[in-house]
Amino acid sequence: MVLVLFTAAYIGYGRYLSQFVGLDDSRETPAHKYQDGQEYVPATKPVLLGHHYSSIAGGAPVVGPITAALVWGWVPALLWVAIGNPLIGAVHDFVSLSSSVRHEGKSIGYIIGEYVGERGKNMLLWFAFLLTILVVAVFALVIGVVFDAYPQAATASVIYIALAFIFGVWLYQLGLPFSVGTVVFVAGVFGSVWVGIQYPLAFVPAAEDPYPEGTIVLLDSAPGILPELLGSANTGAWVLTVLIYGAAASVLPVWMLLQPRDYLSSFLLYAGVGGGLLAVIVGTFVTGMGSDAVHEGQQLSFDIETGAWYGFFGQEGPLALEGLIPLMPLFPLLFLTIACGTVSGFHSLVSSGTTAKQLNKESDAKLIGYGGMLAEGLLAALALCAVVIVAIPAADEGIALALPNFATGGGAILTAFGIPFEYAAPFMALVLASFLLTSMDTAVRLGRYMLEEIIGTPETDVETYAANRYINTTVIAVFAFVLLGSGQWEDLWALFGGANQLLAALALLTGTIWLANWNKSKQLVSTGGPMVLMAIITVFGLAWVGLYQVVGGRLLGITTDAETTALGIGSAILQAIIIALLLYLALSLFKIGYDNWKTVRGADDGVAADVSTDDD
Repeated sequence: MVLVLFTAAYIGYGRYLSQFVGLDDSRETPAHKYQDGQEYVPATKPVLLGHHYSSIAGGAPVVGPITAALVWGWVPALLWVAIGNPLIGAVHDFVSLSSSVRHEGKSIGYIIGEYVGERGKNMLLWFAFLLTILVVAVFALVIGVVFDAYPQAATASVIYIALAFIFGVWLYQLGLPFSVGTVVFVAGVFGSVWVGIQYPLAFVPAAEDPYPEGTIVLLDSAPGILPELLGSANTGAWVLTVLIYGAAASVLPVWMLLQPRDYLSSFLLYAGVGGGLLAVIVGTFVTGMGSDAVHEGQQLSFDIETGAWYGFFGQEGPLALEGLIPLMPLFPLLFLTIACGTVSGFHSLVSSGTTAKQLNKESDAKLIGYGGMLAEGLLAALALCAVVIVAIPAADEGIALALPNFATGGGAILTAFGIPFEYAAPFMALVLASFLLTSMDTAVRLGRYMLEEIIGTPETDVETYAANRYINTTVIAVFAFVLLGSGQWEDLWALFGGANQLLAALALLTGTIWLANWNKSKQLVSTGGPMVLMAIITVFGLAWVGLYQVVGGRLLGITTDAETTALGIGSAILQAIIIALLLYLALSLFKIGYDNWKTVRGADDGVAADVSTDDD
């Protein structure tokens, strides 16, 4: 169903949107106009698609659908992905990319500032900057969880990052053949899976479940200063390492790591997502699942183990046992829980941040912007397929239990092709880790862009330090680590989801204002309708999380047990402040945007932006 819907949407609606914004290959893109070898670097379509897809398809299109399926059931989760993605999410990504290309590769904050003024620009940039810190935090934690559950993926990830460095030198410094390098280094990336299986990697000894045989443990014991995250010091060690990596990777020239790494990882992603979806079809109707697909004594099959519907408040599912989660109404929390995979504001930062600065020609925007989001929807569909075939034995491990099910279920699915489960599961863990790593360090880079645009030309010593790429990336990583220090995953994910979806509404607002100012005859339904829907969803969603879950529960103890530790109380207060601040910024921007729309569409002449002569 999802494949059919997405194919029809790409051919039909994607073509219409391309004509609507007047994609024109005769226009010089920012990548060529401002080529500097650092940020503005033209990339071929497959290379840029690899970067863009790897960056947007992080852990959220896996975590969100898995969580939603275990809270409300797999049917509402699947419907939101199948319908929302082509009509809202893909439109959001495409318009964000197109508008940025027409505004010199600038961010959505800069674009909205062109039409509503400096105040609106800075408000959106601060909103986006706060979101990047949340993205870095949650993605770093998910990477730590995956590496802790699958040490084989940790080894493979280290190898593939090293290969990406070498591939960057191969292409851009030595000028060696692209096709030969693709064959050599892609083979090396897939070979890293075998190395990882032979030599898994961990930082500290396992607390409970033993690591796979042959695991290399770097430390004899966990240092006292190392935090335990989700009950694991090894997870905490990996989170700290990944944050350091993200900060370092984000300041390197894009040719050195970002482009070659994302291109190489795209082959992992295409193989994992495409192979997994094909295996579902083949295994269901032809071969069945391999007999070696056994997890914790359970013989896995293509039978659905997860319920189709767990009730409007999600209190009948496995994650609700023993009060693990509070009351979670389907509306609006389903639409916050599944962000990436359907619609995600973070994508607007990628589209208008790194991707727009590398677009070789305008017509590439259809495949990369609209098509890239559809491809992420397929990942979300695969995540649902993976989780519904694995029975959840207990709920007390929460997200640390649910996340590895993507690798477990995905690996079991691949056994339909005859691939041994002991290889297939670590491979799918590497696929997930590669998504997460690329998105996480791209988020750090985007946060740097946001802060640099807010500051503009430094005029004081403080602004000079804040604009320094090494200092501001360090600040982002440190704040992300502090956010994770409380260990409150459920609250952090809800806050991330709400902020992320609210930014999506603001990005759609930016696209709508751009179109309104471009030409008075432009219809605004394609972006305006999704914008209104997402605004309603996110405002109600954040209000529920803030009032019911944080204030009513963790602070007042009305809806759940109140926090008793100083750190827990401080974390709850900080989250309540962040929610209030996000809502204030968003509502103010919606008001500013509405005033601009009323002025432009009510005037005789719109504000003409240099975008196109097409008057659709």
